[in-house]
Amino acid sequence: MDCDGSSSFYEVLSNSFEDSSNVTPIFFILSPGADPVKEVEALGRKVIQLQINVNYHNVAMGQGQDVVAMAKLDMGHKEGHWIMLQNIHLMPRWCTELEKKLDNFAIEGSHPNFRCFLSADPSNGIPIGILERSIKLTNEPPQGLLANLRRAFAFFNKEDFEERDSKVKSILFGLCHFHGVMLERKKFGPLGYNMMYPFSIGDLRDSASVLYNYLENASSVKVPWDDLRYIFGEIMYGGHIVDDWDRKLCLTYLEFFMHDELLDETELVPFTDPSKLSFLSPAPSSHEKYLEHIELMPVETPQFFGLHPNAEIG
Repeated sequence: MDCDGSSSFYEVLSNSFEDSSNVTPIFFILSPGADPVKEVEALGRKVIQLQINVNYHNVAMGQGQDVVAMAKLDMGHKEGHWIMLQNIHLMPRWCTELEKKLDNFAIEGSHPNFRCFLSADPSNGIPIGILERSIKLTNEPPQGLLANLRRAFAFFNKEDFEERDSKVKSILFGLCHFHGVMLERKKFGPLGYNMMYPFSIGDLRDSASVLYNYLENASSVKVPWDDLRYIFGEIMYGGHIVDDWDRKLCLTYLEFFMHDELLDETELVPFTDPSKLSFLSPAPSSHEKYLEHIELMPVETPQFFGLHPNAEIG
């Protein structure tokens, strides 16, 4: 399933969960910045009324955690709990013990509600038996500004989005576009940034949480643009940035995107003649209308990033 389109990673996980069983783990192959834990926990709240350390146990693998992991697996196997084992690539020798444990569970027969979730960086240390028995998912970075904008917007739940105030919808779309620009600018190498930074969907998620908190009663609140730009540019995304010029670039983008005109319609192609290239933010509307608008994005050029048209050469 393509996660770059209208399906979020949560939706892909939900569909994959239907194919899983008490003997078929779900294995997350991690990409930079990816963290599937929140999606697993959100799914658990829907499926099993998840309660942390009651019917769901999350173990971050590392020194001494092998004993804890085995105990949690035995508990989950017998009582039907969900077990999340993170970063199993850090313990390649123990992974052979994990493989044997899962084989034994399959022979004995686990509780019908038992589910095992595993995550690891790409590694040669993962036993082939674990990979063969698992449903494998990865959240690879999309290629291109359009794909990044699709992915960013799809991250937000449709039902939740529809309930938001029009101000929040407009700012959230602008934030998604900013997120896509920040990620995709990396492809220009030294012309893009002086250093490479691990921006991820987590930065977008946390920025959206700040936005919701600030505009909880949005209809009666003046948008605190200065506060939002500072938090997005100095803390959420800026927290990764160590070069002064890269930080200035981030704040310049936010000055361009985050202002009152975003609440209606405004240009999203920075510092370019709109008669030559234009992509407007849409007026507040439904989730479906925003998805349709995303597909109207013109063919990507370096000008979408405020760069010279020849920036891709060389």
